Amino acid sequence: MKFLIAEDEQELQKSIVTYLQRDGNLCEVASDFKEAIEKVAIYDYDLIVLDVNLVTGSGLDVLKTLKKEKKNTGVIIISANNSLSDKLEGLDLGADDYITKPFHLAELYSRINALLRRSKFGGNEIIEFNEIKINTKSRSVYVFQKPILLTKKEYDLLVFFISNKGRVLSKEIIAEHLWGDDSDLLDNFDFIYVHINNLRKKLTAEGSKYIKTAYGSGYKFIED
Repeated sequence: MKFLIAEDEQELQKSIVTYLQRDGNLCEVASDFKEAIEKVAIYDYDLIVLDVNLVTGSGLDVLKTLKKEKKNTGVIIISANNSLSDKLEGLDLGADDYITKPFHLAELYSRINALLRRSKFGGNEIIEFNEIKINTKSRSVYVFQKPILLTKKEYDLLVFFISNKGRVLSKEIIAEHLWGDDSDLLDNFDFIYVHINNLRKKLTAEGSKYIKTAYGSGYKFIED
């Protein structure tokens, strides 16, 4: 999963990123209002952890921008202020959850997982697409009940494809999802082809043929 941590307290920001990266999540950061606004305008995220009190601006204004652009991104607001009015304002603006400092990272992680299950997979830890079964908690994949071994990038690709089945995904969108800001540093998209080709081979070996090339556009995950 791809997260944005918009938090101006450097130690807390670093702690959250370190905790979330343990499960292989891709985390980008924003330390002030301007940086947060720029990133939500350019990139798409599965979830944003958003501090209300950012340097040079309010996290609630970031939330307004996000909703104005109609991006389907989960948002958890964090704040040192425990006032009911701030909490209600954030929720009214479209935030999905609210947590008050200080908090345990395990609690934040639990809220993040619950939100992702609700928004993407109907509240389930298990994703099923025909004969493909994915356990998002253990990050394990089965085809026809047989386990298949995927690399982190292959796993992220498969979940991304299934979450966007039927939609043509450009190489640029795939690169951004897998590498985040670092995708801008890629000289070409050969690495994407390699990861997709390897995933195709592993799925095809088990009789699943869903990843189709949309020539000149990108790739699409469809029912065969």
